[in-house]
Amino acid sequence: MLSASLAGGAAAVVTGGTGADAASAGASSTRPELRGERCLPPAGPVKVTPDDPRYLNLKLRGANSRFNGEPDYIHLVGSTQQVADAVEETVRTGKRVAVRSGGHCFEDFVDNPDVKVIIDMSLLTEIAYDPSMNAFLIEPGNTLSEVYEKLYLGWNVTIPGGVCGGVGVGGHICGGGYGPLSRQFGSVVDYLYAVEVVVVNKQGKARVIVATRERDDPHHDLWWAHTGGGGGNFGVVTKYWMRVPEDVGRNPERLLPKPPATLLTSTVTFDWAGMTEAAFSRLLRNHGEWYERNSGPDSPYTGLWSQLMIGNEVPGMGESGFMMPIQVDATRPDARRLLDAHIEAVIDGVPPAEVPEPIEQRWLASTPGRGGRGPASKTKAGYLRKRLTDRQIQAVYENMTHMDGIDYGAVWLIGYGGKVNTVDPAATALPQRDAILKVNYITGWANPGNEAKHLTWVRKLYADVYAETGGVPVPNDVSDGAYINYPDSDLADPGLNTSGVPWHDLYYKGNHPRLRKVKAAYDPRNHFHHALSIRP
Repeated sequence: MLSASLAGGAAAVVTGGTGADAASAGASSTRPELRGERCLPPAGPVKVTPDDPRYLNLKLRGANSRFNGEPDYIHLVGSTQQVADAVEETVRTGKRVAVRSGGHCFEDFVDNPDVKVIIDMSLLTEIAYDPSMNAFLIEPGNTLSEVYEKLYLGWNVTIPGGVCGGVGVGGHICGGGYGPLSRQFGSVVDYLYAVEVVVVNKQGKARVIVATRERDDPHHDLWWAHTGGGGGNFGVVTKYWMRVPEDVGRNPERLLPKPPATLLTSTVTFDWAGMTEAAFSRLLRNHGEWYERNSGPDSPYTGLWSQLMIGNEVPGMGESGFMMPIQVDATRPDARRLLDAHIEAVIDGVPPAEVPEPIEQRWLASTPGRGGRGPASKTKAGYLRKRLTDRQIQAVYENMTHMDGIDYGAVWLIGYGGKVNTVDPAATALPQRDAILKVNYITGWANPGNEAKHLTWVRKLYADVYAETGGVPVPNDVSDGAYINYPDSDLADPGLNTSGVPWHDLYYKGNHPRLRKVKAAYDPRNHFHHALSIRP
């Protein structure tokens, strides 16, 4: 039996009928699509098997071409009931199941030879104001760019999600998503009001549960687990409801943050040819110390975001991969002063930098759309409470200047902090609440035969940076663990993580025991699992 919330929770959806049909029907029409009711059943379910011409397109939806699974079938679903039916079938048949929203997982949690069924959520794309919840309903098949566009054009609101518009919200939200507006508005999970999840009980039956942040909700812990616990752990998310934590009434235009109408943007570029080790060290110290000084929630710079992208030159790109894109809320009267001051502080004493005249850009235009299947890649990550130490900066420089045979390699230092750090670490499953930067260590390659060389390079880079803490970002006064939406299975390898700190403590810190209790309560059979999933 589905929860009563499913029947009446979603706002009405108008489907079918052209504009001319609607005009001729008149206000008194009894046609169901003009009354705001569904006149057609939801799309799906569709089982796509290897002999179906759609199979290859769906199988290769994963953005990282490093991984390729061979599922027995891909189940396209168009409703919560269809998800529940699909999940129960995998229990009956004993087939390992994985769920795909946007396909941007960095590891093989979906594209894995052991996964026999993929539940594809791409048909679940409703976005609406739900008056019964007084919140915005967002289904997990939407990409971030679709969410941004629909929320902004419909209600002049947004969520502070990521800059990559092709990422699916199914995994982005529950993993503790963030983006350029997070310094100003916080993490995406700080706006999660409720979540609908298909779970499997001890008897192997699928249940549909709506869990909210209300303290008296008997499923409050399931809601909490989706505020940073990551995807593929507890069940299949079929709906999110988003709204601010404060009581602001029932006007939808007040239920989520309003993005800046325009942004002032610039991209500073650096030249490796003139970048001495001393200049490189000065640059990273400048950048990190600026974030140390300007990441408090009351800083005038919370509306400014930048990321220092230290990459090698990529043949055919026509430009260096060494750059710093910046954006600031252009509606502020001091926007240009803030932008200039940030640039001046970062490039002080670093001669080889090109600083173009900033441009004003519409906010919606700043979020790129869906991307296609990318090259094979490996990403590793960490949080920073302070800038990289001088020794760590030296390790970055040594590895970035010894890249013979590496197609692409980079270290990205991504602005964070601000409003994110106003939330108690235990209030959500996302525990890193005093970091100022996220850092990514990335490599990518075109030729599958070069995988080992690239993995060796990025693993050495990471191990060198964190050499004093067993090769991983153990929480201390500088580092604060890792981010589950940038999963890295190497953290579970004792040969690569010699710190003695288990992978789950790097991701979840003190929140891990509570996550295990939620797992035991809602997925006691461990039906949903992958290399870095919560264990019951």
